[in-house]
Amino acid sequence: MAPVEAKVIDIAPGLWVWRMQHPAWSPEVDWEPHVTSTCVESRGEVGLLDGLAPPDDAEEIWARLDRRPPSFLAVLKPDHVRDVDLFVDRYAARAFGPSLFWPDDVPATRLDPVEPGTELPGGLLALYDGRGRNETPLWLPEQHALVFADALTEREGDLRVWATPWHEERALPALAALLDLPFEHVIVSHGEPVHDRAAYQRALELPPWEG
Repeated sequence: MAPVEAKVIDIAPGLWVWRMQHPAWSPEVDWEPHVTSTCVESRGEVGLLDGLAPPDDAEEIWARLDRRPPSFLAVLKPDHVRDVDLFVDRYAARAFGPSLFWPDDVPATRLDPVEPGTELPGGLLALYDGRGRNETPLWLPEQHALVFADALTEREGDLRVWATPWHEERALPALAALLDLPFEHVIVSHGEPVHDRAAYQRALELPPWEG
């Protein structure tokens, strides 16, 4: 089996991500192999968002995390449980996430519930994405960044809104409302992870990604 590689990307002071192949990926799924985990420092707190544990030999990532251990973890969407239990055990961090999970992917950790409007440690704010799938994107005020689970994805060089049956009625108005925030960076889990405000605005004008 080929070794798992994890790539680190620094985005802004106190904000970085790593990218690696998801162990559950297969050619039959409608998302790409590599996914994003986000780490942010804000107001004295360190948050790990949708964390997927890197391999043991990913020394740079583990060294960064151990040097500034996460004080809290957040799961942004029910099917992004990933390795929240592993990180809770390693860092004794508080964990936040949805109130409901898929029956075959329930964390052992009891997560404090997150809904749109919930303020997490460090002043991170849970947002409404209008897609009706219990996802709560996060606003990172110190870094002027938005972090999404699956509301948006990058495909063929473009940032796109992931399609839902209620795209025009709910998703677009909710995502357009986020333009009121002074964000400069947009982080997504699937596809190229880091985008700017202009790419987000274009995504609202493009047809949704059907998968």
